[in-house]
Amino acid sequence: MSVMKTHGVYVVEKNAFPNSVVEVATAVPAFIGYTEKADNGGKSLLNKAWRITSMSDFHNFFGGAPLSSFSIDEKAADSTVESAFTQGGKEYVLNQSNTKYSLYHNMLFFFQNGGGPCYVVSVGNYSNDIEAPKFKSGIETLIKEQEPTMVVTPEAVLLAEDDCIGVQQAALAHCGSVMRNRVAIVDIWDGFKDRQDPSGDCIANFRAKLGINNLDFAAAYYPWLNTSIVQDSDLSFSNISNIDVLETLLTTEINSAFADLDGLSEHELSSGGNKLRQAKKQQMLDEVTSIKTPLGVAEQHLLHKTLSTISPIYNTILADVKLQLNLLPPSASMAGIYTMVDNARGVWKAPANVSLNGVISPAVNISHDEQEDLNVTTQGKSINAIRSFIGEGTLVWGARTLDGNSLDWRYISVRRTMIMLEESIRLAAKAYVFEPNTANTWVAMNSMITNFLTGIWKRGGLAGASPSDAFEVNVGLGNTMTSEDILEGILRISVLVAISRPAEFIEITFQQQMQKS
Repeated sequence: MSVMKTHGVYVVEKNAFPNSVVEVATAVPAFIGYTEKADNGGKSLLNKAWRITSMSDFHNFFGGAPLSSFSIDEKAADSTVESAFTQGGKEYVLNQSNTKYSLYHNMLFFFQNGGGPCYVVSVGNYSNDIEAPKFKSGIETLIKEQEPTMVVTPEAVLLAEDDCIGVQQAALAHCGSVMRNRVAIVDIWDGFKDRQDPSGDCIANFRAKLGINNLDFAAAYYPWLNTSIVQDSDLSFSNISNIDVLETLLTTEINSAFADLDGLSEHELSSGGNKLRQAKKQQMLDEVTSIKTPLGVAEQHLLHKTLSTISPIYNTILADVKLQLNLLPPSASMAGIYTMVDNARGVWKAPANVSLNGVISPAVNISHDEQEDLNVTTQGKSINAIRSFIGEGTLVWGARTLDGNSLDWRYISVRRTMIMLEESIRLAAKAYVFEPNTANTWVAMNSMITNFLTGIWKRGGLAGASPSDAFEVNVGLGNTMTSEDILEGILRISVLVAISRPAEFIEITFQQQMQKS
């Protein structure tokens, strides 16, 4: 109030209510990987965290899907890979012949499962090799961004196993040691394989190599998923790198289908139905030959439709290509699930018992007994299962952090709720920096935090029959501060919260009773 020096009436306004705490966003993932481009109107976005809200934004700033090329190869005698098809007694497999990039398809997976605003850090384009240092550099870029609450690196599984683990350790250190306001969603390297696979137990390898640091700031999911992200319309003969082999296979198939015409004389070939069949055979052979001819987009599409109609092997080849491209790790879809559950129920609701969109099946079926080792181990590195249930689809069937033995941070919803509370109150408390460290400030801050936590309790985020059971806020001299603290300009506030936890195990007891009538 100004000093009264002139005679008159002075009006004084006092705030009746304390400052409010604004709840921070809880579901803003940051994706790190390779894109077609990284450009904003001529300005490079390489190694910059850029916020987008839809796939349309992704197309504008980061381009489209990579062209995946596959070679058709004869299966080696000692190979354990399942063959794609057989012709003439020979087995064939399809191997990707160029560098595989999967961020684009993972972004589609994210938005299809409820994803919203997110950040993308492009660390290279489709002409670059996938390298671990680039992922780590992308993670460091996020230090300057305060909004992201999740770190997702789905392309890390394309690295060698040790490099993949290194990137994941960097993500855990970033979340748990550097920022402490976000979590990492990590994938299991080779997580499309069964744990009894001859090449080794992917879960055991993951647990052995990941280490023990910052496990409460991360969650892992197993297995990978067979999705429907890549459609038939996205593929054609342009995805085959050795076109000459494809031409030979299709030609052999057509000749085999019309083999009965080979032994006929000229007179027999020129008669009735044989003449028509001979003409049809030649037309099909001409269509096959044209795949080596440079064609426009419309002509390629028309030829693709024709080959799909006349050749079962052609369809089988593209089906195997689609199957390989649609095998994706679950981290991107889980980021979408986190977003969807947060928006619908709140960050305190465990992101589990929710069906996944765009999923045909898990790559590995997990039984009830097999999940036991995923949930509870002596090392405490809990892996959340994704399971298929009859009549229900594919469900997320786990809600734990990697720190599964910790009673404090066992559940991912508890860790994320605490992050939300800490960040929301921290940002609101900045308004009181440099205010007098007196009882008036203490009361104002106590009231501000209490009002905020009461709202969270009413929405179900805190457990307790009453606000006093759900939380407690303490501040004051002789309570949370000493005289020395005040002299040093330190204001200490103690907040105790009872965060709601998921009911993982529901026990229903049945007992017989005596007949009463």
